[in-house]
Amino acid sequence: MKTLKNIPISKIQRASKLVQTGAKVGVNYLKYYGDKMVNSEADAKGRLDESNATDIYDSLKDLKGSALKLAQMLSMEKNILPQAYVEKFSLSQFSVPPLSAPLVIKTFKKSFGKFPNEIFDTFDSEARNAASIGQVHRASLDGKQLAVKIQYPGVADSILSDLAMVKPIAMKMFNIKGEHSDVYFKEVEGKLLEETNYLLEIEQSQEVVAACSHIPNLKFPIYYKDLSSKQIITMDWMDGIHLSEFSKINTNQKLANDLGQALWDFYMYQIRVLKKVHADPHPGNFLVSEEGQLIALDFGCMKTIPVDFYEPYFELFNKDVLDNSELFHNKLLELEILRKDDTKEEIEFFTHMFHDVLSFFTQPFREETFDFSDPNYFEKIAAIGERYFKSTRTSNMNANRGSRHFIYMNRTFFGLFNLMFDLQAKNIKIENYNSF
Repeated sequence: MKTLKNIPISKIQRASKLVQTGAKVGVNYLKYYGDKMVNSEADAKGRLDESNATDIYDSLKDLKGSALKLAQMLSMEKNILPQAYVEKFSLSQFSVPPLSAPLVIKTFKKSFGKFPNEIFDTFDSEARNAASIGQVHRASLDGKQLAVKIQYPGVADSILSDLAMVKPIAMKMFNIKGEHSDVYFKEVEGKLLEETNYLLEIEQSQEVVAACSHIPNLKFPIYYKDLSSKQIITMDWMDGIHLSEFSKINTNQKLANDLGQALWDFYMYQIRVLKKVHADPHPGNFLVSEEGQLIALDFGCMKTIPVDFYEPYFELFNKDVLDNSELFHNKLLELEILRKDDTKEEIEFFTHMFHDVLSFFTQPFREETFDFSDPNYFEKIAAIGERYFKSTRTSNMNANRGSRHFIYMNRTFFGLFNLMFDLQAKNIKIENYNSF
């Protein structure tokens, strides 16, 4: 795989890279206008999406950091982005060009104060995995096989400028108007900054391992604080294949169900009991061991769920609340989905919209067991999302609705549901976490 000898770090360098990408996208549109004159518009649009997705991803994978993290987050929005973007951006989860060996050694020495060979018995300078914020190397010490995650240089320093650059794009994509938008971007900014603090990630990882190690069929690595720093994490090397790769080749339904139950129990226990959740459920953060156990990795993105959000949020999962117009209206106000200054049209539109979405989305929580392999369930959710997201009425309204806590809670649930569907997990016990 191609390696990178340097990463654009300064604001000017990173902005220039995005400007170059914008020029390529402009050329792609010129080609598209000519293409649709001689071919069907659907075929031409498909080729446009493919070209744009490739050019945008190629730019982001060289920038790395929060710019690439945005692509990773968007790859989970299967109901919003065209398939070409989802497929291309999904590569950001665990397969991007790594740093070259000399840059790895230089970065390690700058962060840790020593070269890798001064600390470990062996250290492989060729990355085994590379993602948006860091890359993983294999090492050994005193007979233990270790994974050493090294953060890309300049990642933390570029977050604020990166978000400033992508903010106009995100606001247009998700129809966010200027009013109230800073609250959402501050939430994302805060979480991205936390993800670059590897000492914080070590603490969060150890907390999760201590709290959730009792869950059946679930494994975690041990984390070594004395071999870590603010930009380096050392943990046990865990053998296994990524969950997405496993899902493509698995033919054992019982194993899929067991893994799905472990994944579901892991998230429900965090959300329902700990009120703090691993808010980055993409396939790159989970492995399947040879013994058929689920291995959970990477706890840089943890979302604490405040009680004043948790209670009304889960009350909306209750059919009695969904069926009571007054109660439902009050919960939407509590969660800032509706506002006291909304027009009658806005109240009516967003009440119907969220009632439709929640009625289907919360269905598993009203069942003892649920079949997450059912395509009809996901097709209905996708159809509702597409209907409202592409509605001309939506585009005329301010769509940034709801408490800032929705950002990572929605990301958690949609990511979890996608993983459960990819696994084709069936007969999942919804309240199983209560039995531990």
